[in-house]
Amino acid sequence: MLDRRTFLAGTAALGTGLAAPGLLGRARAQGSTLRIGYIADFPNASVLAIAKDQGLWEAEGVDADTKVFTNGPIQIQAMGAGSLDFGTIGPGALWLPASGRAKVVGVNDIGFSDRVIAQPGINALADLKGRKVGVPQGTSGDMILRLGLAKAGMTVADIDLVPMDPSTVVAAFASKQIDAAGIWYPLIDVIKRQQPELKELVANKDFYPERSFINSFVARNETVDQNPDQVRAFLRVMKKAIDYRAANLDRTIEITAAFLEAPLPVTENVARSRKLLTSAELDAFTKDGTINGWLQGFNDLFQEFGQVKEPLAPSSYYTADLFTSA
Repeated sequence: MLDRRTFLAGTAALGTGLAAPGLLGRARAQGSTLRIGYIADFPNASVLAIAKDQGLWEAEGVDADTKVFTNGPIQIQAMGAGSLDFGTIGPGALWLPASGRAKVVGVNDIGFSDRVIAQPGINALADLKGRKVGVPQGTSGDMILRLGLAKAGMTVADIDLVPMDPSTVVAAFASKQIDAAGIWYPLIDVIKRQQPELKELVANKDFYPERSFINSFVARNETVDQNPDQVRAFLRVMKKAIDYRAANLDRTIEITAAFLEAPLPVTENVARSRKLLTSAELDAFTKDGTINGWLQGFNDLFQEFGQVKEPLAPSSYYTADLFTSA
């Protein structure tokens, strides 16, 4: 609910006809409870850990009801069912906004943790021809594999692709049941304990900045359409958290590890594998079309994967105006 001071300030401005739209929007968002989903990893949980630690929700006059999910698609499914307003997803789930199931309302960060790894003795992507390669389909591991193969003039038709979930990839690679994998850190750290001589054939950084493996903030379509002020309130908190994280990484690692109840070294390894942008950089990338270019690159991949036959144009599912006006 609005406190008496906020209410009087708002009505006074209305009475003189001087109320700014941004102030009215902020007043309408105050008192809201934002239902927010997240994945329990550093990029997606760190902004929520910061918001809690720094009292950012209270400063915005909203409450946050946060719920942990194992992946992005389940969050967007919850949005479709009306039980979630916002979420934090990785690049593998962007096909859902591209198919109209949710809106991207902002970019969180860029990941450099995905790799194509191979058993010792396999030294080049071309050496994967005809070999067994494990990958969690539709994930960033799948993306890095396909991009790597394309770089070598190959496709998945040139390898023996073995779909498996992430934990199975770890076990299968460690036991040498597969020759290579499209997978990510910190799971690669787990694999290295048993296969310290594994080879890293390709990484996200090899494709940056043309291809950027972004984590994104998403919102329920109805929330964007019916309550844009609530979206701006969410984004104001996220932008403040993003800037705090970029300026205070050591402290962010500590509070995120506590928030997740995760080992500090694991959290730190993931944190330092990310490209942490500021809100000013993200505003600039939004205005100059860079983010739409990244999203178009994913559209192309999702068409290749067969996940979306005709993806929407990024300008129709990335709410650029909401992000820059927050």
